Amino acid sequence: MPENQNQNPEAGLPISKIRAGKVSKYAIPHFVAPLDETPLHGVDAVKETGKPLSMWAEAWRSLRKRPLFIISAVLIVLVVVIAAIPGVFSSADPRFCDLQFSNEGASAGHPMGYNFQGCDVYARAIHGTRASLMVGIFTTLFVVLLGGTIGALAGFYGGWLDTILARLGDIFFALPMVLGAIIVMQLPAFRDNKSVWTVIITLSIFGWPQVARITRGAVLEARNADFVKASRALGLSRGKSLLKHVIPNAMAPVIVVATVNLGVYIVAEATLSFLGLGLPGTVMSWGNDISAAKDQLRNNPMMLMWPAMFLSVTVLSFIMLGDAVRDALDPKSRKGN
Repeated sequence: MPENQNQNPEAGLPISKIRAGKVSKYAIPHFVAPLDETPLHGVDAVKETGKPLSMWAEAWRSLRKRPLFIISAVLIVLVVVIAAIPGVFSSADPRFCDLQFSNEGASAGHPMGYNFQGCDVYARAIHGTRASLMVGIFTTLFVVLLGGTIGALAGFYGGWLDTILARLGDIFFALPMVLGAIIVMQLPAFRDNKSVWTVIITLSIFGWPQVARITRGAVLEARNADFVKASRALGLSRGKSLLKHVIPNAMAPVIVVATVNLGVYIVAEATLSFLGLGLPGTVMSWGNDISAAKDQLRNNPMMLMWPAMFLSVTVLSFIMLGDAVRDALDPKSRKGN
């Protein structure tokens, strides 16, 4: 076959000349930069000697870069410090009331004025932080312990135990938490002994089913993982496998829900106190201050707005913290961060 009939249609150069390495002006030039002149080797380099990060280390590294986490963490730390040492933030006696200052505005040393009974609103809001925060924190701890234990046992062992615990959780889950707490707080044993701990116990009774459901689902997913099967093959008992491997790897969604629900329990305590069913009037809390100020809403609305603002900022901080933790622990929600 003649050489001119075996042409490269794109370059216009005979294939024989291309195979021979001959250069022609009809050939398409290709330029390739030397490897040492490209920065890709530095970008794509992997530290082979570096220790791989755990899920919690990856989450912490992601959280440190999130403004939402930083802002919420700073606010929560501030609220905790106020609850721990309220005397540093207010030198006035929150229990001292003088009717001659009734409904007076702000003055030196009293930036939020006085309520209807002549009590310092700012001092009561500062000292009321402790009771409200205690209810939120301890209720969350009890709910996680109770609901987490029930959910872990139901999800890991399954069978009849799962059936019984699941139906028990459904019974409590069918009752709204605030409505159930109102009914329980009307019982003589609780009505005659109102305190921070009675409110904590009441909210814990109706708060654990949600945590139990989430824990059960997380345990069901983790118990079938390869590392759990490997631990069982190496002779580890089911109980130890649950404690050492399954529960630590199922705690991420539980922590997220617990962080968000902490603010919910603070609101629940304020609701019960507002209705006169929560903390006794002798205990300073945001709910009691809001309840006492409701009658002055038209004449002096700021008396209600100040404790409500403390309550709202605290609850919002825990909700933002929960959202940030959820995004950090859920790889699907990182969106390439």
